[in-house]
Amino acid sequence: MNETPQAHDSDSGRVHGESAQAATANGVTVGVDGSEQSLNALDFAAQEAIDHKVPLNIVTAYSIPVFAASSMDAGYASMDDDAFRAGALETVQDAATHVRSFVEQGLEVRTFVESGDAAGVLLDFSEEADLMVVGRRGRGGFMGRLLGSVSAAIPAHSKCPTLVVPLTAKDRTEVRDVIVVGVDGSERARLAVLKAADRAIAEDVTLRVICAIPPLGGSLAWVPATIDQEAVFRDLRTQLDAGERWLKSYYPNLKFESDVVEGSPVEVLIDESRTAKLLVTGSRGRGGFAGMLLGSTSQGVLFHANGPVMVVPDGEDSRLEERKNFN
Repeated sequence: MNETPQAHDSDSGRVHGESAQAATANGVTVGVDGSEQSLNALDFAAQEAIDHKVPLNIVTAYSIPVFAASSMDAGYASMDDDAFRAGALETVQDAATHVRSFVEQGLEVRTFVESGDAAGVLLDFSEEADLMVVGRRGRGGFMGRLLGSVSAAIPAHSKCPTLVVPLTAKDRTEVRDVIVVGVDGSERARLAVLKAADRAIAEDVTLRVICAIPPLGGSLAWVPATIDQEAVFRDLRTQLDAGERWLKSYYPNLKFESDVVEGSPVEVLIDESRTAKLLVTGSRGRGGFAGMLLGSTSQGVLFHANGPVMVVPDGEDSRLEERKNFN
């Protein structure tokens, strides 16, 4: 890990550079590359850090292209590394300046410049972070990598929740005070519900839990013709009601609503994202919402939602064991 810019003192906040070895990178971590998309994500990350009273870690990464690395034999390796690092350093310094207004409100900002694979760097930081924030698209380098083969690496493998912020999030004209979470009955989805409930209570907004199922039958030839669609919906409704009782045993003041809807889980979430303050989903599941994050349709949720999407990783929570008592 590499050292970053010198500290800039502030009356009410701090901006300083550190090596990742010199500091525990807790708080909110955001990856930047200088693009409009990553600066938009930076704004969301700074607000998250202010709201939750934790530090903001601004991270950028660089790697030497193959053509540059091949010049090592000619003795230019140091020059190449210095040039790429200087560009990354400028990017992270500009990002720190971008959030100066948050620093004036008391936000502590820490900056990091790292050499290595973009996704790998963020995943390393996720070991200590409370929340990871990334833009949906970028220039190449950091966020641009999310459009390639590592598009699912960060939300699927991060050790902490990941907030994926599209550029369209800031332009929405109507945003409801609602956090929406998609469920499929899996334990991982229930973990996402708990995380969403934590935020709903902290932000004094409504938690909306949705279970979406594709049309029964339709183009799926293997679905038995005798299946009772109304019975399926009744069973799902019963499960959602039980889930509400379970949640309110921990969050008695939780504002809660739930719905069972027919339709593609991805399309349902995208539609909800038009006005929801936040979408929440698990990183894996038994199909439907969470399971899709590891398959080809994951980009449908993460890359087409109109608002921010938070992906909750696998984990343990003693409250999950209590869910069976509410069936």
